[in-house]
Amino acid sequence: MDAATLVEAQGLVKEYARGGGAVRVVDDVSFAIRRGETMGLVGESGSGKSTVARMLLRLIEPTAGAILYDGIDLLAADSREMRALRRRMQIVFQDPYAALNPRMKVRQILSEPFAIHGEPQSGNRLAAMLDEVGMEASALERYPHEFSGGQRQRINIARALALRPEFLVLDEPVSALDVSVGAQVVNLLRELQRKYGLTCLFISHSMPLVRYLCDRVAVMQRGRLVEYGDCEQVCEAPRHEYTRGLIAATPRMPLWLENA
Repeated sequence: MDAATLVEAQGLVKEYARGGGAVRVVDDVSFAIRRGETMGLVGESGSGKSTVARMLLRLIEPTAGAILYDGIDLLAADSREMRALRRRMQIVFQDPYAALNPRMKVRQILSEPFAIHGEPQSGNRLAAMLDEVGMEASALERYPHEFSGGQRQRINIARALALRPEFLVLDEPVSALDVSVGAQVVNLLRELQRKYGLTCLFISHSMPLVRYLCDRVAVMQRGRLVEYGDCEQVCEAPRHEYTRGLIAATPRMPLWLENA
């Protein structure tokens, strides 16, 4: 693992027991994500991309393979080591409605990461977190049901960035939003990545969206990695038939991004 690499997957495999046998949903997936870059992980629904992302964060355990984070073997880390590592890595989930506790005010939601890691926080700090994602401080005293989907996703992003992680997994963060709101959230993510030099894994089924946001791309089909490389290069001259099909299905940048 070279110094430029922050996250590395080595031969990841994930199997689930089913019908007396085993179903392999991720099959020998390897890639590296460099510090400060955004890497796209793209494929149709069921291709295994979200499973890979959750294994990288050790939200689920691989059946086989290795995960290195800044040179640390994540699968060998004990609970104390993982607790320290978790403040360095966060995830923004696909569904902005399910990701927030409906019984908690935004103030409580944003305070949670600080409480878990025993770090002080103040109302001013929470208000600044909201301001960073384009929301007013008055939102602190409101509940999730009082916000639109786009606003909820902004709250999710603020929570994910609370402890200033260096690695952020974005699991189809705009797929549940309408196109105009999605454009605003995509550009917010792009701005925050540049501002903080975040290392990001951006999961999507849209090649144009990945091309817009990402430096490199890994393409998954049926649990396997079928193409991997520089984003522009892959989009301009894809080698695999499956990648060509993804590009042909959405051949140009969506207008909602061009005009955002």
